Amino acid sequence: MDRQQEFVLRTIEERDVRFVRMWFTDVVGSLKSVALAPAEVEDAFEEGLGFDGSSIDGLSRISESDMLLQPDPSTFQILPWRGEVEPTSRMFCDILTPEGQPSSADPRQVLKRQLGEASDMGFTCYTHPEIEFYLLESSELDANGRPRPIDTGGYFDHVPDGVGQDFRRASVTTLEALGISVEFSHHETGPGQNEIDLRYADALQTADNIMTFRTVIKEMAMQKGIHATFMPKPFSEHPGSGMHTHFSLFEGDSNAFFEAGREYQLSDVARSFIAGILHHAPEMTAITNQYVNSYKRLWGGGEAPSHRSWGHNNRSALLRVPLYKPGKGQSARVEYRGIDSAANPYLAYACLLGAGLKGIREGYELEEPTEDDVWNLSTAERRASGHVPLPGSLHEALRVMEESEFMAEILGEQVFNSFISNKKAEWEEYRQVVTPYELNKNLSIL
Repeated sequence: MDRQQEFVLRTIEERDVRFVRMWFTDVVGSLKSVALAPAEVEDAFEEGLGFDGSSIDGLSRISESDMLLQPDPSTFQILPWRGEVEPTSRMFCDILTPEGQPSSADPRQVLKRQLGEASDMGFTCYTHPEIEFYLLESSELDANGRPRPIDTGGYFDHVPDGVGQDFRRASVTTLEALGISVEFSHHETGPGQNEIDLRYADALQTADNIMTFRTVIKEMAMQKGIHATFMPKPFSEHPGSGMHTHFSLFEGDSNAFFEAGREYQLSDVARSFIAGILHHAPEMTAITNQYVNSYKRLWGGGEAPSHRSWGHNNRSALLRVPLYKPGKGQSARVEYRGIDSAANPYLAYACLLGAGLKGIREGYELEEPTEDDVWNLSTAERRASGHVPLPGSLHEALRVMEESEFMAEILGEQVFNSFISNKKAEWEEYRQVVTPYELNKNLSIL
C-alpha cells in the first residue's frame, strides 16, 4: 500500500468519515457516484469495486458488463457542504476491465493516454479554465417560457446586496476547501451570468477539478434557493457560457511555448501546437460543443468564435495568444475559445492536446494571424481571409467527426462509437420537436 492510500485510510479513521463517494463520468461527462462504506475502501484500493458497466452510457456492452472502479487516492477530499456530522468524502476513479487493465471506454483514461503521449515527447501539459454559467431564480420558466436570471447585472458589475456576490464567495471558499485554487471570479456580460477562473494545474487535475466545480456550483446554488445552469445558450439575446481554456507545455521547468525575440514570443513548438489545433478544430467540435444548444452559442454572437482563426490578443479568434508581459516567459500560453461549459472536460482536453501534439510531431505550418474582428467580416471577406467555418449544427459536427481518422485514434473505437451514437440519438430527438418559434411564426398564417 502506498503513502497516499495510507493517508486516505488514516484520514477516514481520524475524521470519522462515514461515506466515501466514488466519482467517475460517462461518455458525455455526466458525473456518476457510488457511496462506499469506510471499511471497504482498503479492498477497493487493492482489488477495485465491481459494477455493471452496461448500465452506464458508453462503458460496455451487455455481454461485457462487469467493470471495476479503481479509486485514485490523490483525489481524496472531504466534501465541505455535507457538514462535520457524519462527514462525506470523495475520490475520482479510473475504470478497469475485470482483468485489472485500464478500460478503453473510460473518458479519464482517454485523457491519460494523451498525457502519456505528451510525456513521451518530453512535455507536461498545464491548463487554466475560465468557466461561465448562469444563475437563475429557479429551473422553472416564466409565463413567457423564458428563464429568470437572478439579476440584471453586466460585465464586472458590482450588484449591491446581490445574491451573486454571496454565491461566488461561498463557492470560492468551498472550492478552496477542496484544494481547488481559484484565480478570480466576477459577474459576466449576461444577466445572472457569472465566471470563476481556476488556477492552472496539470490537465488531468484540471478535468477532475471541473467535474468537482460543477458539483460545487450546483450545491451552492441549491443552498441559496436558486438554480445554476451550464447550458451553453439559455438566452437567445445574451451571450452563451463558454469555458475558454489556456494551454501551455513545459519541458521540465521551462515553458516550451516561449522563445524570446520571436514574433509574439512564440516558439516553433507553440506555433506547431496552434497549427495542430486549428487544423483539427472542425473534427473535434462535436466534442467541445456536444449539445444541440451548443451551436446557438457558437453561431449566436456574444464573443463565441465560429470560424477557424488565431490572433494575438484577438478575442474574436478561435485561438488567442494572450498579451505577453515582459519578464513573464514562464506564463506563455495559448487560449482555445471554442469550448463551452457543458463539454466533457476529459474528452475535450484529450482532443485539444492530441491535436496540438500531432501538430508538433508532424511539423504543421501555422497560417498568418488575423487582426480582423472576425465577427464583423462578411461571409465573402471571411472566405477570402481563409477563415473556415466550424460546423453549424450538432448534425454537421457529427458528420465531420465521423469521417475523422484523427478523432477515432484519439478517442479509441469504443468512446468514438459510443459518443456518436449518443449524440445522433439527441439530434434525432431534437429534429422531431415542434418548437415554440415554429408555432408562433407559422400557426396563424399558414
